[in-house]
Amino acid sequence: MTDPTLAQRAYTTILLHFVDHGRSPHYTELALALGISTEEARQAQDDAIQGAQIGCWKSPQTDYIGSIAPFSNIPTQYLISVDGVQKWYGQ
Repeated sequence: MTDPTLAQRAYTTILLHFVDHGRSPHYTELALALGISTEEARQAQDDAIQGAQIGCWKSPQTDYIGSIAPFSNIPTQYLISVDGVQKWYGQ
């Protein structure tokens, strides 16, 4: 397990990336944003998902984020729009 502070920073960075880009970051993008190695970012991503305990998971058998509440990285019938712009999916 990584440092809990790093896991929280990773969680916050993932959510902000969702807001800005309409999708989750890959852990290589997370590494750049946090200024850490790719492997540290992959572990921090996992720790952030596990620490959230609800509404967060990876796509099966991958290291890709499937969902981090309230956002889904996988298209769903729940479209989220802000000011007429739809670039997010909800859980």
